[in-house]
Amino acid sequence: MFVDEVEIEVSAGNGGNGMVTFRKEKHVPRGGPNGGDGGHGGNVVFKADTNLTTLLDYRYHRKYKAVRGGDGGSKDMYGKDAKDLVLKVPMGTVVTDVETGQVIADLDSPNSKAIVARGGIGGRGNAHFVTSIHQAPRFAENGEPGEEKKLRLELKLLADVGLLGFPNVGKSTLIASVSAARPKIANYPFTTLVPNLGVVYVEAERNFVMADIPGIIEGASEGLGLGHRFLRHVSRSRLLIHLLDVSGMSGRNPKDDFEILNRELELYDESLARLPQIVALNKIDVMSEPEVVDRLEEWLRQQGHTVYRISAATRKGLKPLIYDVMGALERIRAEDDARRAEAGPDEETVHYTSTMEEDDRRWEARIVEPGTFEVVGKGIERMVAMTDLNNEHAVRRLQRSLDKIGITGKLRALGAKDGDTVRIRNVEFDYEDEEKWDRENDQEPERRGRHTVR
Repeated sequence: MFVDEVEIEVSAGNGGNGMVTFRKEKHVPRGGPNGGDGGHGGNVVFKADTNLTTLLDYRYHRKYKAVRGGDGGSKDMYGKDAKDLVLKVPMGTVVTDVETGQVIADLDSPNSKAIVARGGIGGRGNAHFVTSIHQAPRFAENGEPGEEKKLRLELKLLADVGLLGFPNVGKSTLIASVSAARPKIANYPFTTLVPNLGVVYVEAERNFVMADIPGIIEGASEGLGLGHRFLRHVSRSRLLIHLLDVSGMSGRNPKDDFEILNRELELYDESLARLPQIVALNKIDVMSEPEVVDRLEEWLRQQGHTVYRISAATRKGLKPLIYDVMGALERIRAEDDARRAEAGPDEETVHYTSTMEEDDRRWEARIVEPGTFEVVGKGIERMVAMTDLNNEHAVRRLQRSLDKIGITGKLRALGAKDGDTVRIRNVEFDYEDEEKWDRENDQEPERRGRHTVR
């Protein structure tokens, strides 16, 4: 079974928790904190594998989760970093974030890799929180949660030449005649329901990959017929062979077919319409109106196209066509190599698809409903996630951090009162206005607010 599109869910590993410990050595009555940091959680990584040709495995297994990092230990011992979860996909796979619609990886070269979900960093042990005031911190950080994403995997075939044409014009017959591919062939539309690949050997060390793209009809750019499902495969090609049926037995006008398909390519992706095209007039062995074919060929040549008359079934005219295609591809490859040489070698083969540091300082407080407030922001949500809410000392540190950032003041400006609910990430707090209590009792305020975890 050929599967070229599937949606999966991936979860990177959480970071390990930091440790709360103190030195307990003989003759050291006041040993300081020595809790170690947690290890980093495993990333989820996609790797292109040239041995794979389908996404079939991902149809039956939709959820993948990397391992969490190890917890920190005493004596400043770090937790073990978790191994990455490496998922192999066919070369030519495009990875898209379903939620944002952003393409986060395009694995179009052998062994290319992409980190699609980052593992959480390990929480810091209590040894990190020593200050001149707090010399014996009794809290540590939890590990950061790993990223979770819903991804769409799309396979775009990597072929040098794409066969373009309406259903039943002879594309499968052509690829079977010039390569070792053996596609299903029959005399009715949409025989080919999956793309077929064939390697065409011209001479020693001169060959190219040809893709038999299933029939595309008018309206394919809008998803009609096989639509987008197969138009995506054309986009990888460097050159197109546009096959037209000139037998006269189909009842179709080959000139109209040529214009319709090129219009569909342009509507789907303008870059596709700009790909070089060689036109092959197929089924000349059974054509009924030679003068109509003559006029069609003249019109195509006036449009600037190279035209060949062939019979894929009898192999008539195939050799000059294939040699011309090979020559055109060699020129295109040479131009591509020259551009890459001018640009220089790639500095990085692993694509880092997300930066957790960006926008960390941005946050927003808003009213959800009367008496309920919500604070959102990457940095704030991570701070709450990495706080051990069962540890009173850790919660106090979180409160001081929220005060310092200005969240408490913003909540008060929005009208927060004692007992109101403040939601950050998936945690709810009860808001307590200590500044009001201090004013009413004529005392110097110690903090501008307090949030009690529910």
